[in-house]
Amino acid sequence: MTTEDNKPPVKTANQRGAARLAAVQALYQMDIGGTGVLEVVAEYEAHRLGQEIDGDTYLKADASWFRSIVAGVVRDQTVIDPLIRQALQDDWSLSRMDSTVRAILRAGAFELLERKDVPIAVIVTEYVEIAHAFFEDEEPKLVNAVLDRIAKQVRVQTVK
Repeated sequence: MTTEDNKPPVKTANQRGAARLAAVQALYQMDIGGTGVLEVVAEYEAHRLGQEIDGDTYLKADASWFRSIVAGVVRDQTVIDPLIRQALQDDWSLSRMDSTVRAILRAGAFELLERKDVPIAVIVTEYVEIAHAFFEDEEPKLVNAVLDRIAKQVRVQTVK
């Protein structure tokens, strides 16, 4: 009685998307619970990525992509957070922002900085879609605008 046989195979791009979503969730968990990077990465790899939890099956994710984002955000946060602050409107502060939005922006900014092999449009679109998974109103628009501003700032040198 399972419909597993009717599901199409998971494509590599979908595995990266699942890794991005898991990375945002892990960054959120670290932000809220104060969990360390090694602990959270181990938990996700052992119990969440591609696993079933409480009847919900998590998508198969590119584990190395996931690790790269989470560890990179933690490692480069002193560079990433000021970039996000500069891209926000003057009346917004990073600390005032919803933790999920903050995690989405940090992960997206990390990829814009470090993954020059991935087109800007792919990164921005993926993180806007993640924002849509959590929010209906202004947050996806904010994610789009902030990541677009960051992309224009950090990818300028590569357009020559």
